[in-house]
Amino acid sequence: MKQRVDVALEARADLGEGPWWDARANELLWVDLRVGRIHAFTPSTGTDTSFEVRESVGMVARRRSGGLVCAVARGVMFVERDGSRARLAVDVEGALHHLRMNDGACDPAGRLWVGTMAVDLTPRQGSLYRVETNLGVTVQRAGVSVSNGLDWSPDGRTFYYTDSTTRSIDAYDFDVSTGDLSNRRTLVEMRDPVATPDGLAVDADGTLWTAMWDGGCIRQYSDQGDLLRTIEVPVSRPTSVAFGGPRLDQLFVTSARGGISPAQLKTEPHAGSIFVVEGLATGRLPYDFAG
Repeated sequence: MKQRVDVALEARADLGEGPWWDARANELLWVDLRVGRIHAFTPSTGTDTSFEVRESVGMVARRRSGGLVCAVARGVMFVERDGSRARLAVDVEGALHHLRMNDGACDPAGRLWVGTMAVDLTPRQGSLYRVETNLGVTVQRAGVSVSNGLDWSPDGRTFYYTDSTTRSIDAYDFDVSTGDLSNRRTLVEMRDPVATPDGLAVDADGTLWTAMWDGGCIRQYSDQGDLLRTIEVPVSRPTSVAFGGPRLDQLFVTSARGGISPAQLKTEPHAGSIFVVEGLATGRLPYDFAG
């Protein structure tokens, strides 16, 4: 039987990305990347509020000390939930105007991991960075083309990472105490010449859920790399996923509308929406930034 996929928010986002469930507020934080807006969507009421950060924004998460952390074009920004007091906390690649920050997430110790990519999609120009709680920055992987989905296993001992253009998901051994990576290996290698893995999330059982850009679906993989399930969505460009809801059993899916032809939009009028799929699995709460 085909899995039911509902429209949670008719957002009409140009490039909806970075869903992050805030259990304290019962809100889904998300971004419209190229437009440079951070959103907060409340599923119980259907309301969505937003503010501008005046440059592209690839991800957002909560800070333990209050407010939000986000990855903007130049680096890492701190901002209040109402959009006030925005300041660039870390200028990661501000002098490199051909690059921009993309997806990111916080690890179990509260460090921020965020990657870059070339604005014109030139291959192997980006990097994956680790931002310490004291705001020190180190390169963890260079020569990345489109730095994208990343998350950790429930025990924190494995780190998963996607460089989208490789059409693969890599796994690393992860040391929570130091943030060090080791033993890189390819967990999933996809043969499809078009569909591309984008944002991902790991559920409470340790399986991986990844959005397939230009693939019109969400895929579930085991921690051994086996394809377990494919969920079709009514748009060609789902971008990322996050578990949320009171029981963390709702899978929210962001999507993109920009770049889709008028003819194609007639067949997928909900492009750019946020979708929700109920009861697939139980997720985990995302980590805050401790800096």
